[in-house]
Formats: sequence, C-alpha cells, structure tokens
Amino acid sequence: MQRVRFKAYGHENIIGEHKTTVELTSEKQLTKQGTCIVGVRSEITLNELSPEIKRLASLSNTKIILRMDVDGQNEEIIGTGSPGLTYGDSTSMVSRTSAFECGRTLMVNANKAASDLSRDFVKRLKVSGVVIECELVYITQ
Repeated sequence: MQRVRFKAYGHENIIGEHKTTVELTSEKQLTKQGTCIVGVRSEITLNELSPEIKRLASLSNTKIILRMDVDGQNEEIIGTGSPGLTYGDSTSMVSRTSAFECGRTLMVNANKAASDLSRDFVKRLKVSGVVIECELVYITQ
C-alpha cells in the first residue's frame, strides 16, 4: 500500500455537479464551466507522483482511493487503476466513473462523480481558500 497526502483549496466557483467525473487542479482560478472541479491550487499533480505510484496506477488490480476532508466533512472516492493510466498531466487529476483513460486520469470505474458528493461537503468547498486535506491510497489486490 502506498499513500500520498497533499492539500488543495476551495473556490467560490466550485459547483460539483458533473455526472461522471471529479477533478482536482493545480490552477489558481476556476470558472463556473468546470462543474467537475472540487479543488484548486492542488499541491501535487499526476506527473509529480513517484514511479512506484505510477506503476501501481497502471495495474487493473490496484484499488485507488481519493479521500478528501474539509472542516470535518469527509468524502471518499474509490476506483481502480488501468494499463492506460500514464499520469502524464501537469495540471489536473480526474477521477472517472467510466473507463476513459488519458494523461489526466487519476482512476477509472470510480464509485462517485462530483454530483454524488454530499451537498454539504460541496457547500464547504465553495469557500475560497478553505483547505481540503487530500489523501491518495493505492492498494494492490
């Protein structure tokens, strides 16, 4: 099992209504078109993760968990790795309920999209600058 902890931050334009994805971005600003984005100014991006994490992400039998905590409210998204996950992106990490793969994909077959997150949790994310404590966990089954 491998763990990576980092912070992202809330933003007044977070909507959290996308039906198939959840995204954390290292970008500082956010427009209301980014309905999947739930955190900005992420301290880490996919391309910065270690070679071992990237190897685990490329295995179909790896369970990938994204845990987020803001002001005592928690959300957990669980998906899997896949051979097409390259972790090449330097800006975004996207959890997908589908099997779509690209350089921005953090996990596939996720159990939640942004629209599935608690509305109270999303409300807390709308506070600009609020700290989102994030943890990625990789478990090979």
